[in-house]
Amino acid sequence: MKKIIFASHYTFAKGLKDTIEYIIPNAPKIIAISAYLDNKPIEDEIKDVMDTMDPNDEVIVFTDLMSGSVNQQFVPYVKKNNIYLISGASVPAVMAVILGSMNEKLSDVLIRRCLKDAQNQLVYVNDALKVIDDEDE
Repeated sequence: MKKIIFASHYTFAKGLKDTIEYIIPNAPKIIAISAYLDNKPIEDEIKDVMDTMDPNDEVIVFTDLMSGSVNQQFVPYVKKNNIYLISGASVPAVMAVILGSMNEKLSDVLIRRCLKDAQNQLVYVNDALKVIDDEDE
């Protein structure tokens, strides 16, 4: 079974979960881990969630920051099969991976392609509007 985990500092993961569940109501189950809201160490929160995963589950983990403590606590789990860790979570990246994996078997190739597609959504709109204005003249 496919499982999705959003993990972040503070409440970004919860907000991302709410947004994705609104946009993709048939998405696989999403678990949000909001770190540092209480005194529970993040490694314990992550372990509690990861201990519920079946060895056959495909687990896609999205974190907020590549060098952040939340992401680093997931790194040891990547050594297990079927754990895919993606940092720099954004709505376009999450949507691309979830929708892509609903239509294709989850793989490194699929994730790389989805992330490349999502990068194209990161646009400085002022420049894009300038190009449109220049074309209209």
